[in-house]
Amino acid sequence: MTHPSSKKVAIVTGASSGIGAIYADRLAARGYDLILVARRADRLEALAAQVSKAHGIKAEAIVADLTKDQDVARIETILATNGDVQILVNNAGLARLAPAAQMGADDVGSQIALNITALTRLTQAAVPAFVARNQGLIINIASALAVHSLPISAIYSGTKAFVLQYSRGLQQELAETGVKVQLLLPASTATEIWDLSGVPLAALNQETLMTTEHMVDAALAGLDQGETITWPSVADASLWDKYEAARSALFAGTQAGKPAPRYKIV
Repeated sequence: MTHPSSKKVAIVTGASSGIGAIYADRLAARGYDLILVARRADRLEALAAQVSKAHGIKAEAIVADLTKDQDVARIETILATNGDVQILVNNAGLARLAPAAQMGADDVGSQIALNITALTRLTQAAVPAFVARNQGLIINIASALAVHSLPISAIYSGTKAFVLQYSRGLQQELAETGVKVQLLLPASTATEIWDLSGVPLAALNQETLMTTEHMVDAALAGLDQGETITWPSVADASLWDKYEAARSALFAGTQAGKPAPRYKIV
């Protein structure tokens, strides 16, 4: 990954804490000016001041709630019109972990609005602008739960599965351009999302919990190595290759044009 001039900008959503705040620091260290997007003005402004002072870059704080149409539209406009934007980090996300039958419509809707709708709208705003310049990077943060569901994660896992498939499709569409999409699938990471999810951070197996610093540093190391799909905690990279091979074989098996013999349809 090259170090662009100070005029190049990265937009980081969900930047007021956790993964987003670490991305802000690491990208600032690489020479990027920042547009930091989140709901909490005090934290956002403090982070902007901190990274500006530490790395000598410009950081703009934009207070926005990306579950709201008008706030998403503001960031869409920046992505579509600001020619200095080179990176979009779609980090903003929400988890509500409970059985689907016990989850209210607001919790279902807010997860879909933030994890799917906002991410998709911002990406769709960035892609044409990036393609026109033949340069740009989109980092979409999914989850290990994109490929696994728990009895309490049907909605959350479903939203992250969308991010996985959407990002994979984009990677194929953009393969012949200078625009890159990195799909990131972290496992349990020590962020505030847990205490708001219904499963407290303290309840997790601490041996399986990664720090936000390690997660982001692993993700950026993967990016530097040319990865388009990064599993920060997976030591055996061949596991993904095997998963992909099995997925491809399964899809190929669907292309038969008739019911499988086990169904014995007359």
